Amino acid sequence: MTRVGKVERTTKESSISVQLDLDGTGEVEIATGVPFYDHMLTAFGVHGSLDLKVEAAGDVHIDAHHTVEDTAIVLGQAIRQALGDKSGIRRFGDAWIPMDETLAHAAIDVSGRPYCVHVGEPEQFNTFTIGGNYPFVLTRHVFDSLAFHAQIALHVRVIHGRDPHHIAEAEYKAVARALRAATEPDPRAGGIPSTKGVL
Repeated sequence: MTRVGKVERTTKESSISVQLDLDGTGEVEIATGVPFYDHMLTAFGVHGSLDLKVEAAGDVHIDAHHTVEDTAIVLGQAIRQALGDKSGIRRFGDAWIPMDETLAHAAIDVSGRPYCVHVGEPEQFNTFTIGGNYPFVLTRHVFDSLAFHAQIALHVRVIHGRDPHHIAEAEYKAVARALRAATEPDPRAGGIPSTKGVL
C-alpha cells in the first residue's frame, strides 16, 4: 500500500507544494523562506519518519504568518490524503519529548474529527520572535491548521520550558512522533479501527 500525499495550493499570499510519504525514512527537503520554520519542518519529517518535500514561496517581506499558516494547511491536507481510508492503522499515538530543560507531550487520534488543544506555552514569549523570522505564537497556529486539515484530534502540552527555541522544537518533535505512532500499520488490526466502521 502506497501512502503518499501530494497537495499544491496557490493564493495571492503564497504558493505551497507539499509531498510526503507516511512510510518514509525521514528524507526531507524543506524550503519555505522562513529559516526557523524550515528547521522545525525538518525535525518534523525526520522524527516522524516521513519522506517530506515542502516548497513554499510567500510574502515573507510582510511577515512569516501567511507562509507558515498556508504551509501548515497544505501539510495537513497531504497527511489526510496519504491516510486514505485509514484501514489498518493504530489510530492513536502519543509522545513525550524532553529537550534540555523543556518537556512537551503530544497525543493524536486520527479520528476524522478535527480538534486541537494546545496549552502550556509560557505567555511571556507571545511577543518573541525566534531567529528573527519566526514569531513564537505561530506554533499554536500551525498545530490548529494541521489538525483541522489532517482531520485529527491533536493535544499538545508544554510541561516545562524556558527557552523558546527548545519549547517550539520539542512540540514539533512530539507531534511528529505521535503522528508516526498513530498512523503506523497495526498488524493486529484487520480494517478500520473504529466501531463505526469509518474514520
